Amino acid sequence: MNQPTALGIRSAPARRPGLRGESSWRVPAALVALTTIPLVAGSLRLLEVAGGPALLPTNPRIDASPAPLVLHVIAAAVFAVVGAFQFPARLRRRHRAWHRRAGRVLVAAGLAVAGSGLWMTLSYPDAPGGALLWAVRLVVGSATATCLILGITAIRRRDVAAHRAWMIRAYALAVAAGTQAFTQGVGEGIFGTSDLSTALSVTSGWIINLAVAEWIIRRPGVRTARRARAALAGT
Repeated sequence: MNQPTALGIRSAPARRPGLRGESSWRVPAALVALTTIPLVAGSLRLLEVAGGPALLPTNPRIDASPAPLVLHVIAAAVFAVVGAFQFPARLRRRHRAWHRRAGRVLVAAGLAVAGSGLWMTLSYPDAPGGALLWAVRLVVGSATATCLILGITAIRRRDVAAHRAWMIRAYALAVAAGTQAFTQGVGEGIFGTSDLSTALSVTSGWIINLAVAEWIIRRPGVRTARRARAALAGT
């Protein structure tokens, strides 16, 4: 409960112990949960490529050239899981050295995700989604790499806000497979499995992720906090 001070002004209610610590883990837990379906599917593909049982539908393109898929799955797993723990500001502030070291790993993993995605797009012919999804994949892979490079450039010039924004966009694009598991399922359930339906439902996953990323970057509470910190720094 509120406590009276010597001036008769009541102080803010004390936070319950552990509340902030618990909230620091909610976002990473949610992001890891979102990527569970593609991570499990990718792990099953790796098991199949390594000579294990075929638990997923056969894909002749992967059988003919598994290397880009293997790189993509491993890099995406690292990027999705480690990147999830870069979001809570409390963790970044309390573990700055870890944040920097993990960031370097994430940039390498993110570029590998983008590069292997482009590799698969160019080397796997006749993939579902047709020419439209083929073109979208090229744009998304290139955009992911660009966001990572812009994020690196921003932090080197000490622009933390721009660095954060570009890295959030890169993460949103790179881990969209979790969202696409839902959008593609809904799209195919309503419109069937045509190339156009597949292209639109997969593309909508990237669009949804980018929209959420922009909301996170631009939400009013974040801008207010930044102005407050800038004002305090100037006093």
